Amino acid sequence: MKIAYLGPEGSYSHLAAEIFLKETKGADDKAPFERDECIPFRNFPEVFAAVESGRVAAAAVPIENSLQGGVLQNLDLLQCADGLYAVREHVLKIDHRLIYRTGTPFREIGRVYSHRQALDQCAAFLSRETPFAALKETESTALGIGKAADDESGKSAAIAGAHTAFIPDGFTMSEECVSDEKNNFTQFLLIEKGRERLPEASDKFFFSTVCPHRPGSLMSLLRIIAAHGINMTKIESRPVKDRPGEYRFFVEAEGDAAGERVKDALSEIEKGVLECKLLGAYKRAK
Repeated sequence: MKIAYLGPEGSYSHLAAEIFLKETKGADDKAPFERDECIPFRNFPEVFAAVESGRVAAAAVPIENSLQGGVLQNLDLLQCADGLYAVREHVLKIDHRLIYRTGTPFREIGRVYSHRQALDQCAAFLSRETPFAALKETESTALGIGKAADDESGKSAAIAGAHTAFIPDGFTMSEECVSDEKNNFTQFLLIEKGRERLPEASDKFFFSTVCPHRPGSLMSLLRIIAAHGINMTKIESRPVKDRPGEYRFFVEAEGDAAGERVKDALSEIEKGVLECKLLGAYKRAK
């Protein structure tokens, strides 16, 4: 099985992809992963396109962070994708570390490279410990390490996961997590192509919907969910790009997407909204 992820190697998406692979192979399988089973891509549009085209069987993508909410780009990509569904979830503990040139005092660091979410999640630490550093956004946390290593000024650092195996010569990883909030988690979804890839039974289901632009339409949606005894675990809104003033709601809730209760609820929802699309169904992460 080939799984796409946001590269390069060592990113949080890479770690999630390896975890999904291990679950697919079975926890007792001790064989090392083939290099081509986890395939890095430069950005998330390429990750989704690889699954749509059949180049890979699946993709590991972050969909929500416990501190900053939904990963909006991936919500939009999943919504627009043709026939892609979330079939599994994993909740990953995020442990950010500062990777810096050995012996460099933090206050002398001139640049810090990382993914935007990592920079935001470490904002207070960076303001306090590296007050003169320019923050440089990269496509992934792992890519930031290479940027820092290539910087000839000798005063650059990066924020990346504690799991990363790539520490450049002459660099040191901080001993402690540098996140402002240590209780930091990201929900990853495994995306596959074809409705038949959905599990026969699920603990959660994920759908999007656009309500009519009139008073009480969202309340009507929530009443249907409540009337069927379904517990909603999250809701997020995004603008409908070609219809200013209208919003699409992304809803995750507890229930078996193949069961009658969820089917009846979705059927009733479809009758009162402008759009309704099932985006996935999966077992609750352990």
